[in-house]
Amino acid sequence: MGSSIPAFYQKDRRGRLDALRAAAGLDDEDIATLESAGGITFGEADAMIENAVGTFSSPLGIATNFVVNGSDVLVPMVIEESSVVAAASKGAKAARAAGGFVAEAGAPHVIGQIQVVGAVAGDAESRVAAGTQRILDAANAKSRTLAAMGRGARSVSCRRITADDGEQLVVELVVDSGEAMGANITNSMCEAAAPIVEELTGGRVLLRILSNYSEQRTVRVTATFRGNDASTVDDMLLAYQLAKHDTYRAVTHNKGIMNGIVAVASAMGQDVRAIEAAAHAYASRGGSYSSLTAWSKNADGNLAGSLEVPLGVGTVGGISKIHPTVRVCAKIMHATSASGLACIIGSAGLAQNYAAMHALVTTGIQAGHMRLHAKNLAIAAGATLGQASDIAEQMIRESDISEARARQILGS
Repeated sequence: MGSSIPAFYQKDRRGRLDALRAAAGLDDEDIATLESAGGITFGEADAMIENAVGTFSSPLGIATNFVVNGSDVLVPMVIEESSVVAAASKGAKAARAAGGFVAEAGAPHVIGQIQVVGAVAGDAESRVAAGTQRILDAANAKSRTLAAMGRGARSVSCRRITADDGEQLVVELVVDSGEAMGANITNSMCEAAAPIVEELTGGRVLLRILSNYSEQRTVRVTATFRGNDASTVDDMLLAYQLAKHDTYRAVTHNKGIMNGIVAVASAMGQDVRAIEAAAHAYASRGGSYSSLTAWSKNADGNLAGSLEVPLGVGTVGGISKIHPTVRVCAKIMHATSASGLACIIGSAGLAQNYAAMHALVTTGIQAGHMRLHAKNLAIAAGATLGQASDIAEQMIRESDISEARARQILGS
């Protein structure tokens, strides 16, 4: 499968689908799913959530040019914001010239927390340590599948927390969730172990739930980006320094990274709220909020970037097997393992960050963004789909891209 598809963005929908069919090995059923409005029926939606009244579609695009750990990858992205898919493709192309992205994902370990309050015994930690096997046995009894794979609850530890109204104990399970994100099984394991923890500690167990701060699942991505002159590289490094040292800039800098990460995670049916929460906590791990990426200039004068971010993702469980479009996206991406998926998602985040910084220090962020947004503005002004392209082109020629100008053209 090749991820560099010439002039992919210039093709019409049929041309893109035909190119995707050839590149990713899609069949007629896959193409029909992509052609459907949202990929799921109301009945399927009604089975997923409560009080369903319909479905809500978002644009699904394909980012091209990605090479991750030596393999070409076409990257599905679900996002409503103009220019994100184009930016990710541009960043991937600049990295492709130097071999693409090198990524490594941490072990698929999830932390489950059991909160103990009340009259906690002074020697609770030693009692829990002595009862570790009992706790693990109770937890692992909740998943024969993980146990058969040599995975499941691996260890138990304790931490004392000083709360406003006194001290609490947190008993933590580390669960190897394999190819799953692991939220449901970790919660079940915590609930199963809770009575034993209560007995051992003498306190009252309250919360029994996973932590989405999946530090052990941190993904590390690096890439070299070619094709920039020396002044652009230096300016991008100056832009990075602002994001590293100023919280106000870091928030928007990281939002751009999450444009890439969340768009891919959404296409793959992942828990994007958990991913966002963990990423922003990780950005604050040094005591203040800072950039998730780091940038430098290598010996050849090229820009070298890296990204570290916790990514709790999975290729089994959740809606990965029940949402038709998610299944097709997984086929397009050839994402068969949680670690492989995490590496691709992290690569998209780094590519997006590169493209955003490059735009900021050269043409400005609005030049490319507003060109792509012009058609949306024309439609918002009341243009039909047939009229929107012509109106957008006129606004671009006039360098006056606004809803007000679209109304003027429409009324002339």
